[in-house]
Amino acid sequence: MDRRTHRALLFIVCLAVFCGSVRAQTQKTVTIRMVDVRTGILIASSNYLVRINHQQTEHGDWVQKNEDGSGKLSLPADAALLLIHATYDDATQIYANCDADKDHGSAEHAPSPDRWYSVAEILSSGVVAPNNCIGKKVPEKLQVVAKPGEFIFFVRTLNSIERFRD
Repeated sequence: MDRRTHRALLFIVCLAVFCGSVRAQTQKTVTIRMVDVRTGILIASSNYLVRINHQQTEHGDWVQKNEDGSGKLSLPADAALLLIHATYDDATQIYANCDADKDHGSAEHAPSPDRWYSVAEILSSGVVAPNNCIGKKVPEKLQVVAKPGEFIFFVRTLNSIERFRD
């Protein structure tokens, strides 16, 4: 009987390890860094709005704030495309992402201020979103490099006209 108990315990431990490793493979983890467009300083926020695969549902609970101010984003296994915004002023105002092209739309398509990013590319090589809020000469303090698994994007606060429109 002692052998059977030992085997049963060993089987349960192996099963738990296997199930834990399968669960770990179903999630994708990305480090996100939100940088102020003027200062180049990391903005430590926990008010992220994450969307995947062109879905309308925003997931604010997928990001956990790291000690250094970056965020740890846990994505489901089916996440192929990613869009991130963040809020400030007690979550009432959304930062303006500086990666958006000035797409005002045309007869063929509606205006699209959002830019989607490939999760596979972020995981394999890292992505730094374009910084279209500044001129052509990028200051040294705003030149950043992403590591594999990192997504870095630049933001600015809304100006008074943009706040009035919202």
